[in-house]
Amino acid sequence: MLNGPGTTHGSEDNMVETALAFLSEPLVSAPGLPLRVAAYSRIAQAIRTGILRPGTLLPTEMELGTRMKVSRTVVREALMLLEEDGLVRARRGVGRFVADALPRHGIERIQPFDELFRAPGHQIQLRRIQATRQPASEFVAPRVGVEPGDGSWLWESVLLRDGEPIAHLQEHVAVHSAGTSPELAGETDQGGARTLFAALGAADGAAMDGECEIGLSTAGPSRGPLLLVAAGDPVLVATQTLRRSGQPFYLAKCVVTAKAGHLSVMQSLQP
Repeated sequence: MLNGPGTTHGSEDNMVETALAFLSEPLVSAPGLPLRVAAYSRIAQAIRTGILRPGTLLPTEMELGTRMKVSRTVVREALMLLEEDGLVRARRGVGRFVADALPRHGIERIQPFDELFRAPGHQIQLRRIQATRQPASEFVAPRVGVEPGDGSWLWESVLLRDGEPIAHLQEHVAVHSAGTSPELAGETDQGGARTLFAALGAADGAAMDGECEIGLSTAGPSRGPLLLVAAGDPVLVATQTLRRSGQPFYLAKCVVTAKAGHLSVMQSLQP
């Protein structure tokens, strides 16, 4: 089930064998890194290195789980993340395919997520889930200016409006960009927390620019309980990438539920 365009029968067989061998290598997950991220990184690496070519039909969730020796749930969450990030496309009734082209940047201007949800008469709060140092994944690394496996900070939070969870936020920055200050390492309190964007002073950066890609997905089994919605409920996914002095610096992915209501998105077309 690893069929791609533009291959002869012999070369296709070789490609399939190479891809299956690569996907079957034991997954290694760093401490504190969920298995779904390790599965994501394995498939993403195969896509970015050309082992899985554009347009290739991927094995089923069950087949991938058997190859990687992980549960079908782990594979499903990894594939969902790959779809969100534009590396994989799903075709109803057929299966999932490698995207025909790598995702491009969006055109929406950057706005801190806690500001995006502010409205008169409503209170926005941020509940920290974790603030941890971990190896950068295949998706995170190029967007924060490091190599896969290099050190990065992950801040994971739930945004609440008037006490109701409306969005799940994951923010990343390279360790060498943020340093190892106790301020960053210690912000794991549940109340009065702030975003990584705010902690880094990114809002005051004089030479900051970036993009925000917007897509649709479902909440999934890990984020659903955090947001008090069903796993299959639709969500909007906003992925921000920031550059400082022209270099990748900061990445944030915000999963927004329908409970957030109407959002205003500012757009600025780039020449």
